[in-house]
Amino acid sequence: MTALERLKASDSREQPSDALIESIRAAYPTEREVDAVFTRKMQRRNGPPFQQITLPRLIDGARQLIEANLGYSVTISEAKWLSGGASKLQAVFVLNWRGFEGNASLATKMVLRTEPAASITESSRRREFEVLKAVAGIVPAPESYWIDEDATYLPYPGIVLGFCKGVAKPSLDADKVSGLGQNYGPELRNKLAPQFVHYLAKLHTIDPQRFAMLTSFDVPTPGSNEAVIKQVNYIRRMWEEDRLEDEPIMEVTYKWLIKHAPVIDHVSLIHGDYRNGNFLFDEQSGEITTWLDWEGAVLGDRHRDLTYATMDTFGHLAEDGTTRLASGMMSKTELFSAYEKASGLKVDPVRLTYYNIYNRYLLLGLIMGSSARASYGARTHQDVLTNYLTALGYQNLSELCDSLKEAIQ
Repeated sequence: MTALERLKASDSREQPSDALIESIRAAYPTEREVDAVFTRKMQRRNGPPFQQITLPRLIDGARQLIEANLGYSVTISEAKWLSGGASKLQAVFVLNWRGFEGNASLATKMVLRTEPAASITESSRRREFEVLKAVAGIVPAPESYWIDEDATYLPYPGIVLGFCKGVAKPSLDADKVSGLGQNYGPELRNKLAPQFVHYLAKLHTIDPQRFAMLTSFDVPTPGSNEAVIKQVNYIRRMWEEDRLEDEPIMEVTYKWLIKHAPVIDHVSLIHGDYRNGNFLFDEQSGEITTWLDWEGAVLGDRHRDLTYATMDTFGHLAEDGTTRLASGMMSKTELFSAYEKASGLKVDPVRLTYYNIYNRYLLLGLIMGSSARASYGARTHQDVLTNYLTALGYQNLSELCDSLKEAIQ
């Protein structure tokens, strides 16, 4: 037995017992669907080791899923792996079908998005499927066609989406990891920035009647902080299930977040990863064509998206060498002012402080918890990226310490 094998054999989280799973569930109660997804994740660790999934296997599963929903035979052509997306397996293909009514002749480009054995972001395909239905016609997003929620046809749960045109990076700055300090340049930035704010405002003020479409989401009660506490518990549970080592600051931050959890004054649909790199755009016109990566969506407080979009990790300095552009768009002050005008909602400095710490806590849970565990367990096709992200965790750890000190003082 190698040293790594001995280490894994003594790691209770790598081969979790039912008792361990239940103890973490009881300590950190979360939303119903999140609980189900996390429990399944832990149970899966005791299953067979990860094996690379072949493209033919994925496409055959997609065909079976589609035929089961349509009730007639289809063919799939031009299938290939789709680059981009750090946490999910994605493939693009052309579906040759007769439409939902069975009386047409169509060739439609689609995307299959499915889970690997372990992910940087362990999330629900059901929630992703529902939120894409809910935002249709409000915010440009992929059309959601079919879902294999229980991996009946695919190796792991997955969804079939419409293919969306556009690019995630400008050609003048295409060598970066998407979203990390992305520089669009002044001309393109001036076109993208107003849309960036506009769609965030549209999302946060979506008609609450659409919440009825989000059957796997817990709907918060305005004037209560119960939902906020569940969302903090989501991060803490993820950390307790996935971490490879202890970090005392995670316990200190957790207690601070629970103690200071603000009530929700207005329930918004939160994207959860609203930033540069997560939208596609037409480089010639500067039009945002699609918002991507909805797997972290939740019903909650708008300040969560606002602080996430303005994190230093996603920004860069403007041409003047001093102004920091949030998500490569505009200064925080400009963004918050434009958002208030577009949404009619106030930006509260106290909540900004709270969710700034919340989002740093979230990133650490994802990077030094889930990402590290996925690499350690050899359960992902993105092991190079997950190891790279894990190394970035220590910078985020330092930034969290600084933010928490500033809030406490």
